[in-house]
Amino acid sequence: MPARLLLAAGICLATLAPIATPTLNAEEWRQLFNGQDLTGWTPKIRGHEAGENFADTFRVEDGLLKVRFDQYEGRYRGRYGHLFHKDSFSNYRIRVECRSVGEQPEGSPGWAERNNGLMLHCQSPESMVLDQEFPASLEVQILAGRDDGQPRSTANLCTPGTTVFLEGKLFTPHCTNSSSKTVPHGEWMTIEAEVRGDSIKHFVDGEQVMAYTRPQLDPNDADAKRLLDGGAERDLTGGYISIQSESAPYDFRKIEILELQP
Repeated sequence: MPARLLLAAGICLATLAPIATPTLNAEEWRQLFNGQDLTGWTPKIRGHEAGENFADTFRVEDGLLKVRFDQYEGRYRGRYGHLFHKDSFSNYRIRVECRSVGEQPEGSPGWAERNNGLMLHCQSPESMVLDQEFPASLEVQILAGRDDGQPRSTANLCTPGTTVFLEGKLFTPHCTNSSSKTVPHGEWMTIEAEVRGDSIKHFVDGEQVMAYTRPQLDPNDADAKRLLDGGAERDLTGGYISIQSESAPYDFRKIEILELQP
């Protein structure tokens, strides 16, 4: 029908135009690692003050965040370390892409072979005492397969200074395995956690492998008790994020976060 006849009939041309469909914004993932330096991150290595990057443990080379021990003079000596992001978070998804590389220095514990961790709901690095091994936190344990060919899951749960509820029951053992498959040494893996306050899920390459709730500081742990005595809340619904240096060399090429509504 000609436009003049449509107008004469009292029909608005605009009603015949295609209706625009609203587009949803893409997920706004924010990079926590800039690929250039350690801006926004604080190291805390056992036996050293927060902010001291002993032996250049955490470094950025070739666009990768590298965890290395080649300047440890041949021996590790229990100098467990963590690299903390400056911001604390409560409701979010955190995703890292990482791989196990190289071999451990002499004197490293066997359980730490090809072992790193993504620590959630951490205490701040400044609140850790000088000789503290691990921050009170929830660890998404990152593991690569050993040379013995035995199955070894990744994105497990470890609980330094904390407890959680697993399948609705209080869970007090330090670590429990996820349902993931083995990731071979040297292969890139994508580890993700969805954190909604006191409810947390772990994912490996997009597949859920672990879920738990109600994380708490454990008053039976000396480091957690010190926090509680200082006024910290027992129930954990937020905190800092860190990655580990437990004697296993690792590369991280991406660390990103998507903040969620409570």
